[in-house]
Amino acid sequence: MRKSLFLVTLAFAIVPVLTSAQTVTSVQMQLQPTQTANQGQQSQSQSATDVFTSIGKYIEAGDSEKLSAWFADNLELDITGSVNSCTRSQAKLIMKNFFNNNTPKKFSIIHKSGRPPMSYAVGSLSAGAEKFRVIIYVRTDDGKNSIQQLRIEKD
Repeated sequence: MRKSLFLVTLAFAIVPVLTSAQTVTSVQMQLQPTQTANQGQQSQSQSATDVFTSIGKYIEAGDSEKLSAWFADNLELDITGSVNSCTRSQAKLIMKNFFNNNTPKKFSIIHKSGRPPMSYAVGSLSAGAEKFRVIIYVRTDDGKNSIQQLRIEKD
């Protein structure tokens, strides 16, 4: 009992000792902002993974120009086993070539996970007569999201 009163007194920085009912109410009031902050972190991480919705639209449209706006300055592309560490402009050309050879019909996100600074998503792409598994790794720095790695594998 004394330890809890001591902790409550420390937490409130020299506050007169309160009755136990008042102490419980004060502690509950102190916990509510913390719970709200945790709920805010959950919604922030949710919005961080929503970046994949925008990226997915450009993959489904086969728009290498708009997709490349999400690329990091240097990234790794793995297109059906051909691995390239390349610049944004090189990656844009590689993706343009991929989309020309495999016209996208449908893209959907199957799974997304992670939290800043790294998140990833796994998607399914139907393109041409083929089906592909797409894995996208996104890094968040100072509120800016960029694709660090993009893998496209035959399914």
